[in-house]
Amino acid sequence: MVKMIAVDMDGTFLSSAKDYNRARFQRLYQKMQEQDVKFVVASGNQYYQLTSFFADIAADISFVAENGALVISEGDELLCGKLKPALITEVLAFLDSQQEVRVILCGRHSAYVRVSEPASFITQASQYYHRLATVADFKTLPADVLFKFALHVPIAETEQRMAAINERFSGRIKAVTSGHGDIDLIIPGLHKANGLRVLQEKWQIRAEDIAAFGDGGNDLEMLSHVGQSYAMENGSAIVRATAKYIAPRNDAEGVLTVMEELLEK
Repeated sequence: MVKMIAVDMDGTFLSSAKDYNRARFQRLYQKMQEQDVKFVVASGNQYYQLTSFFADIAADISFVAENGALVISEGDELLCGKLKPALITEVLAFLDSQQEVRVILCGRHSAYVRVSEPASFITQASQYYHRLATVADFKTLPADVLFKFALHVPIAETEQRMAAINERFSGRIKAVTSGHGDIDLIIPGLHKANGLRVLQEKWQIRAEDIAAFGDGGNDLEMLSHVGQSYAMENGSAIVRATAKYIAPRNDAEGVLTVMEELLEK
């Protein structure tokens, strides 16, 4: 019997219109409460953006945000990663030496983007980072705990750029992608699967009793970890090869359809 359901958001739980069938989900969420099944949002996005999708129940569910750097459950912070200042400086120097790399530095209280970035990039970033501060540079930031870099590169160069970063910073930082030219640089080991482990410990839930849904490269560890893994039909080839099952497309409410089946068992 499933005791936890973890969902990625973009390309998975959300439709292409960046929304979901709220009435259908509410009916399912009520069933989850009746069956004591935990609902977890596991995304590369910012915690403050993720809570906006679940305003009525945000204090009652759990979030593995920023690709695992931040875990908040029922309003309580259970994990918050921290990058070492020297590593941040080294990574920024490397990124600034590269062409066509847009950079966001992500922290517990806010994300930060340089005012010199194109206005179109900042506007798009604000859709995913509801707390986004523009700064002159990254050398003088407000007091914050920094735990992730979010990059945008030319889509065709995503894999090449990731490989270069992973070779350069092997063991110290890891590049993962959700597709579309977006790359997150995360603290090794602080991925979505680790976030689920933190929640498993809290609730004493086994990995085999978890169902998880994803569509991108940043979901691989999570899908490999759980007992019932679902790749979206619209997911990348490697995700579909990793997961045990295929769920219908995100635009066909695939996650909700499978959730209905799981909760009827």
